[in-house]
Amino acid sequence: MSADVGDIQSRLLHHRPIINAEIRYFVREFEERRGHRESRLLENLNKMVVETNGQMLPTNLEGVNQGVMSNIIKRLEAANHMAVRVQQRELEAQQSTQLQMNMEHLKDEWAVFVKKQQRLKEQVDEDHDKAVGRLSTHYSEMKMDLTKFSPF
Repeated sequence: MSADVGDIQSRLLHHRPIINAEIRYFVREFEERRGHRESRLLENLNKMVVETNGQMLPTNLEGVNQGVMSNIIKRLEAANHMAVRVQQRELEAQQSTQLQMNMEHLKDEWAVFVKKQQRLKEQVDEDHDKAVGRLSTHYSEMKMDLTKFSPF
């Protein structure tokens, strides 16, 4: 009886053989399905490579006349050099005209600033003169009031 109880207990509590069987089944199914998908992808890639190889031009440049190629390359380099020089000259001309325009703009802004500062200075001077006038009037009135009421 204790052997039966031990056997029942090991079947109820020991799940490793069942889990291992499920894992083997899952791996086998996964590999079979994935293997078919990968083989289809490889076949498609192989077709694309064969088509591309058939359409490509020969890449061997040794058959092309090297003298003609070197002459073309030299002419292209000369044309490129001339284009770079033209671009540099144009850039220098643009920069000098842009610099002159910026200087004129800054001069105009400075003139506006100076005029504004002059107006503000005149306004402050006018406000100051008014305040001095009010204060001098006020103190002169106070002095008159003081002389009226003082016995001396």
